[in-house]
Amino acid sequence: MDFLRIENLSKVYGKGDNQVIALDHVSLTIQKGEFTAIIGSSGSGKSTLLHIIGGVDVPTGGKVYLDGQDVYAQSNEKLAVFRRRQVGLIYQFHNLIPTLNVVENITLPILMDKRKVNQERLSDLLELLGLQDRRNHLPNQLSGGQQQRVSIGRALMNAPQVCLADEPTGSLDSKNGQEIISLLKLSNRKYGQTLILVTHDENIALQADRIISIADGKVVRDERQAVRL
Repeated sequence: MDFLRIENLSKVYGKGDNQVIALDHVSLTIQKGEFTAIIGSSGSGKSTLLHIIGGVDVPTGGKVYLDGQDVYAQSNEKLAVFRRRQVGLIYQFHNLIPTLNVVENITLPILMDKRKVNQERLSDLLELLGLQDRRNHLPNQLSGGQQQRVSIGRALMNAPQVCLADEPTGSLDSKNGQEIISLLKLSNRKYGQTLILVTHDENIALQADRIISIADGKVVRDERQAVRL
């Protein structure tokens, strides 16, 4: 069974002359553990697709199934739990809480869910992200690359089934950007999580198992890489 299945997905913003078709009957499947890059120019619909997969934006039409579950057949309350527990979201801008330190920012989704923090997983993530000696630092005491590492830790702390990254290197220089991609690839292999990454950078996309190109809200190319770089 396909891990992620998208059927005839549409998203329309506005009405009449102001109507914008962000997604135009998109259908695709993604396998568990696959690293997929979605590329396209600004306004192509790639971020909209990512946000609908993650339960952040509601489709106008179509279906999204994650591990056999119809994402949008759930109540709003269950959809919120789905976002917290099954999806890890990483954005271009880190969106860290400035008054919380590294550990507090990483564990915030767990605490908001009123669950106990898995200290072993936290320690493992801090080591993976190279943040062991920064665990008590506030965001303004960290570099941009370190702040993005914290946001990755926050996304992975709940051990989500799928990790969605929306231009995660967009605000970083090339060196820090490549380090972030390397970390995401390592997490993808280490935890077996499905990784879907939106980018406009073809050099980043070439490091994925599969590249899906979107233009004008439609899938125009879908290619699997012969060898992961």
